[in-house]
Amino acid sequence: MSGPIDHEAVVEAIGRLLRAEMHHPHLDGFGPDARLNEDLYLDSVQLLQLMLALEMTLGLSVPEEAISRQDIATVADLAALLAPGAPAKAPEPSEPEAPTEGVHGEMPYDLKIHCFVSCVCDGLKKRGIDHRPFYALIWDAEFAITDGFRLAYHSDAMDHEGFRYWFERLYGVPLVAWYEHSRTKEENVATLLERLEARAPDECIMVMLDMFHLPERENKFNQNPFPHYLLVELTDDPALWQVRDPDFRWEGLIERERLLNAIRQPTVAGGYRFNHARAHAPADADLAAYFEACFRPETNPLIDAARAIVLAHAEGRGGLELAGIGEALRELPVMTIRKWAYEHGFAFFWRALRWPDPEFQRICDEIESLVNGLTALHYAVLKLARTGDRALVAPILKRLDALDAVEFSLKRQLAAAYAAWRNPDRGRTVPVRERLSA
Repeated sequence: MSGPIDHEAVVEAIGRLLRAEMHHPHLDGFGPDARLNEDLYLDSVQLLQLMLALEMTLGLSVPEEAISRQDIATVADLAALLAPGAPAKAPEPSEPEAPTEGVHGEMPYDLKIHCFVSCVCDGLKKRGIDHRPFYALIWDAEFAITDGFRLAYHSDAMDHEGFRYWFERLYGVPLVAWYEHSRTKEENVATLLERLEARAPDECIMVMLDMFHLPERENKFNQNPFPHYLLVELTDDPALWQVRDPDFRWEGLIERERLLNAIRQPTVAGGYRFNHARAHAPADADLAAYFEACFRPETNPLIDAARAIVLAHAEGRGGLELAGIGEALRELPVMTIRKWAYEHGFAFFWRALRWPDPEFQRICDEIESLVNGLTALHYAVLKLARTGDRALVAPILKRLDALDAVEFSLKRQLAAAYAAWRNPDRGRTVPVRERLSA
């Protein structure tokens, strides 16, 4: 297509591509004001695929900064981003921001990047216990590469014993597994029902279920299956259970049978019970042992895995083809968001050392560049899969090398902050910039 394309034409093209090319089933409410996630059920991968289709079929230029934009809520937002001269949205009126203490303030926000950790940390936050150190296990959290060189954020071989051990050691809260893998699914469902009936007022019952079978709940990554931990309890109505999802910050009522159906799926297995009444702040010695046990300064496992998968498809190992690389890295966004955990790690040390907020904000910008860079990498991979153009392989590998450098820089700075925390006198006397670059 030659010449500029107007806003309305882009909206029309979005609908056409969703119907004819992507065969998207949720288009009854399509229109300029339709919300991409809540109304059209487009996940983050499908949104990138849609942008790529618009670029390839309409000849539109998709700016790299647009790929990771968080404010693309509606069809009209997406069209305005891609159509030059489109009418801009009127800015929402807002109150002037009050001065804050930055990292040294209340920090009311939280990260929703790992369902297991969100569930077990939920009670800590209510008791005013700093849960942020526990996120040190997340930025390099376990994942799998299948035999077909496919990235997977969950597999049957994984367990959460590392999280379980360290949570009890740090915070004094035992995580007791009620789910036994040697039993049948129905036996474990029966155990769950017994535990719910006998639940103490302050006890939490956590269960893994397949969120794909709860379509009314948020599923931004449109995973099938989508293993996910939730907290459940009974209500006065036997047909309804109270559900709390700390990771997605949602709670409400869901039909008992719908939940049991999602729990019974063969794709999921797991559950714990715990009580935060015994929770205490972690000892410094335990925090030090924890950080040293999980910190991996010499490797970036996710970037290494992505590089291995790209090379395996580019070299055709085991009959792999470039067309399959998009599917092989489809779950990359689920693991990309884990990199936000670095923010909690830095925040813990910064608050303990009372280091200046501007340096913390600079590091947050680096973390954001890592996350956005991984998102842009995913877009480049989808383009490679769509076009089969081998000339795109080298730039993708170059991107991976650049992301490696960003993450290693973050790890060096985090290691320096940890060293200063372990030796607070030196942390106070040496300027932060010098300390981080040492």
